[in-house]
Amino acid sequence: MLFTHLADDLFRPLASPSRAFNAALLLHLHGRVFGDAAEPLRKADLIVAIGEFSTGWSQAEIADDATAPADPIERRSYVYRRLVEAGWLVERRERYVPVVDFDPEARILIEELARIERGETRSYGGAVLEVLGALESAIANPSDRSEALRNAAKAARTFLAHLRGLAGGLRKVEERILREPNVGAALRLYFEEFVERHLVSDYRTLHTRFNPFRFRSRIVREAGGALRDPLTLRALAEGHLREGRAADLASAERSVRADLVEILAIFEGLDPHLDAVAAVVARLERRIAATLRYREPRDSARIERAAAALRAAGAAPAEAFPDLPAPGISLLRPPIGPPQLTHPRMPRRAIESDPLPEIETDPSIEAFVLAKDAFRRRTTVTPERIVAYLDARLAPGRTLRGSDLTVEDVDAFVVFQRLREIDVLFDGSLRGRYRLAPGEGRLANGWIDCPDFVIERLAEPKSRRRPGLASETR
Repeated sequence: MLFTHLADDLFRPLASPSRAFNAALLLHLHGRVFGDAAEPLRKADLIVAIGEFSTGWSQAEIADDATAPADPIERRSYVYRRLVEAGWLVERRERYVPVVDFDPEARILIEELARIERGETRSYGGAVLEVLGALESAIANPSDRSEALRNAAKAARTFLAHLRGLAGGLRKVEERILREPNVGAALRLYFEEFVERHLVSDYRTLHTRFNPFRFRSRIVREAGGALRDPLTLRALAEGHLREGRAADLASAERSVRADLVEILAIFEGLDPHLDAVAAVVARLERRIAATLRYREPRDSARIERAAAALRAAGAAPAEAFPDLPAPGISLLRPPIGPPQLTHPRMPRRAIESDPLPEIETDPSIEAFVLAKDAFRRRTTVTPERIVAYLDARLAPGRTLRGSDLTVEDVDAFVVFQRLREIDVLFDGSLRGRYRLAPGEGRLANGWIDCPDFVIERLAEPKSRRRPGLASETR
């Protein structure tokens, strides 16, 4: 775990009275001062940068207690020592010059803090397209791009975590708005915290024909099709195994299945999360609309004044009112009716999905795979096959011409046609056992026509002989 490698006092600056200044300084150092620098910074340059950043902060915001110096020159060294003692910065010497850099484990943490500080706005369309693009790339070229499947599963998990946190963040903002007695402050919280910070950038497109979830069915279809295709599963598993992400083919296939099942489960089960977000958004919108409607102070005497006016009008004589023409109907201003009323949002139509069938391996496919493996073994020349072929035909210390060797079948020919390269095959690993020399004339045995050659089997050193071999010789 990361916390087992962090310094014990790493979070002390972020929990002290000056935590706002310390957090802002760490983010400034990470993003602006160190930036993309490949080498550590000189200590003097870093202290100057800390001093420049501290000019916009007051003494009360920087100091934790009364021991903090008020002089700007001494205060920057005080802040520098605070970060070094807490474990955020590491100081060392290079050719008698003190240099400073972020602690490696602390850098991982400050990168996550910087990501959180940049905001939580997320594009639904971008996240869905990221998963779809990686999944299609892996399925279209499973042997070379099997890593794209792992990236698709990772992007799907990140997107689901964002959705889970989004509803919780909205509820937290809702509680803050409801506790706020000032209407102006409540509206400010709504627009600054809810709309700008938590609401996704393309939320309004969720109920249009450009809905980013229109690709959701393609993701489910691609992942389900890959799960039902044994050849695609095996190709992806072989890619995992070849790239060193699994110990054997069985574990690689389990990993591929797990990634595909996870993508399917996430995108088939998005509806509850989207409903939770939509419920919070609708509730907040209703509350804000009601606040705007009734934000004017209520006039408690307005009803009494209206009743008094009606009673006075009823008691007045008829001649007090002039003859008024009958009201006409204006075609430019139609009456208010059902078309002008607010309609509730239509419920989303459930996505139809087919249940995954039981996966049964086709015996013909297994036989085809076994046949390919057997063909690969028969056509692949290994040091063991060459040694077995020559040891059966050549005694130690003897020589043999290529034209004297008989090629019985295809398996023997596969080995025979590589004997002329025995001194360079397999990085010359057989050079200590056999010596190759050019022969006179040409050989033609019905399988191959090439210059003749001579192979000599060298005597094995005594250290490689079996213990009983010497006594048998004597």
